[in-house]
Amino acid sequence: MNGADTAWIIVATALVLMMTLPGLALFYGGLVRARNVLSVFMHCYAIACLMSVLWFFFGYTIAFGGGDSGFWGGLDKMMLLGVTADSLSGTLPEVLFFAFQMTFAIITPALIVGAYVERVNFGFVLAFSSLWMLLCYAPVVHWVWGGGFLADGGIFGEIGVRDFAGGIVVHETAGIAALVLAVFLGPRKNQHIPPHNPGMVMIGAAFLWVGWFGFNGGSQLAADGGAAMAITVTHISAATASLTWALWEKIKFGKASLIGIVTGTIAGLASITPASGFVGPVEALIIGAIAGIGCQEAVLIVRNKLKIDDTLDVFAVHGVGGIFGTIMIAVFGAGAWAAQLGSLAIVGVYTLVVSLVLVLVIRVFIPMRVDDETEVNGLDLAVHGERAYDMTS
Repeated sequence: MNGADTAWIIVATALVLMMTLPGLALFYGGLVRARNVLSVFMHCYAIACLMSVLWFFFGYTIAFGGGDSGFWGGLDKMMLLGVTADSLSGTLPEVLFFAFQMTFAIITPALIVGAYVERVNFGFVLAFSSLWMLLCYAPVVHWVWGGGFLADGGIFGEIGVRDFAGGIVVHETAGIAALVLAVFLGPRKNQHIPPHNPGMVMIGAAFLWVGWFGFNGGSQLAADGGAAMAITVTHISAATASLTWALWEKIKFGKASLIGIVTGTIAGLASITPASGFVGPVEALIIGAIAGIGCQEAVLIVRNKLKIDDTLDVFAVHGVGGIFGTIMIAVFGAGAWAAQLGSLAIVGVYTLVVSLVLVLVIRVFIPMRVDDETEVNGLDLAVHGERAYDMTS
C-alpha cells in the first residue's frame, strides 16, 4: 500500500460523491420549475443511496470480480466477500478502490435524471436506475476498466480502448439511456417555462467542476504527475468550453447567458474526461474550444430538429461530449482508431438495447409517467408531499 496514493484517492472519492450530492442535484434542480425542484433532489438523493447498496451487493463484482470471460466479473466479490482492510488493488486498499468506483456508479444513473424530470413516475426512476446500473453500467465497466474484451489484449489486440475516466463508460452510456427515456416519455406539457433559479444552476456547476478534479485526477489511482496533469487539462478544457459556449451563444442569439456559460463548463468537462490521462494542455484547449460550440449545436439539433424533449440536455452535453472526447484520443494519436470507434459502437448498441428492453419491461409493471394533473401542478407536492417555494412561482 502506498500512503500518498491512498490519501489522494480518499479525497477523490469524497470529491466525486460531491458531484452528485449536492452538485448535480443543484445543477438540475435550478433548471426545472420551482414546483419540481424537490422531486429532482429526491431523484438524485435516492439514486445515490440505492446505487450504493446495489454496488455493494452486485455491481462491484460484476465490474471488477475475478471472472475471466471478458464479459463480466462473476460473483466472487459479491458483498465484498474476501475483501478486508488489508486487501490491495494496486497500491490502494481494495475497499477504497471499491468506494471510489461506487461514486461513479452513483453519478452515472444520476446523470440520466436530467432527461425525465418534471413528468416521470418516482417508482419507475428507482426501478430503471437499479436494473440499468447492474445490467448496463457495471458490465461496460468490466469491458473497459475491468480487463474485459474491450481492454488491452481483447478483441482489438494488444492496445484496447482508451477511456481514462468515463467518456464511454459514464457519458456515452448515460447519454444514450437519457435519449431513450426522453423518446418514450414524450415531451412535457409546457416546455417553454424558463429555469426557476439560474443561481442554483451556477452553484451546482461549480460543485461539479471542483468535484471533477477527483473524477479525472482520481482515475490515475495514484498521487503523481499523471494525476496532476489530468486535473490541469480538466480545468483548461472546462474553462475554454465555457468561453466558447458563451461566445457562440452571443453570436447566434445576441446574449451570453449564465446558464449557457455553465452548461459550456459541463460540456468541456465531459469531453475531456476520456482523454484527461492521455493529452496535454494544448490538446485540452482544443477539445474544450470545440466542445463549447459542438455540444451547443447538439442541443439545438435534439430540441429543434429531432423534437426530443431531453429536458436538461443530457445526451447533447454528456453523450455527445463523451463520444467526442473519446474520438479525440485517436485524433491526437493517443489511441487506436479501431479500438476507439469500435468500442463506441459496441457500447452504444448495447446501451441502446438494454435501455429499450428495460423501459418496455418496467413500464408493464410501473407507470412511466405521472398523470396530467400531477404534471401540471408539480411533482413536489403531489408525489412527495412537500414544496420548496410558493406555488405562484
